[in-house]
Amino acid sequence: MEADYSIELGPDDATLEFPWTAPQPGPSFFDLRENPAALAEIPEAAQWPELAEFLLAINGHSSPLLSAKCDAWFTTEIAPEDEIFGMGGKFGGYVDVVFVDEEERFSFADHEGLAKQVVALLKHAPHIPCSAEFLVRRCYFGDRDGFYITAYCFGFGANEDAARGQWKIALKLLENALRQAARRS
Repeated sequence: MEADYSIELGPDDATLEFPWTAPQPGPSFFDLRENPAALAEIPEAAQWPELAEFLLAINGHSSPLLSAKCDAWFTTEIAPEDEIFGMGGKFGGYVDVVFVDEEERFSFADHEGLAKQVVALLKHAPHIPCSAEFLVRRCYFGDRDGFYITAYCFGFGANEDAARGQWKIALKLLENALRQAARRS
């Protein structure tokens, strides 16, 4: 499994307000830690059970993380860096995560440390046609600036079913690595 991380804190880079709201009707933040039943309100989780399982695990009471946003998709557009897998399809998505602990939310070192640890753990995973990338970004918690991580995860295959099968495996590896690394930070 290929894995890497980067820092995106420039003025034009993506940011997040937490908790976030979108114009209604539209998507919104659901605190799955406090209300796991709200998973039914997340269309992506309803469409992809493996994503629902990942979200429940990441938001579990033993996890030091909360999910903020997510999405998943299939594409046949393969980026040059993904050509190493030699596959025609890519299934994957992202989950934005924040620390449960209020002080950790404002620590760049904790976020970068988590990203580094997850990458190190995933580099020990079996060589399968999957990749993960972690982006440390700026998050606005009310009137305080902090950080969050966007965790991208992809599986590659000759078609959508094959790519999704690899994504399922990659999500489980990512879940385990995130939980293990977050406990160490």
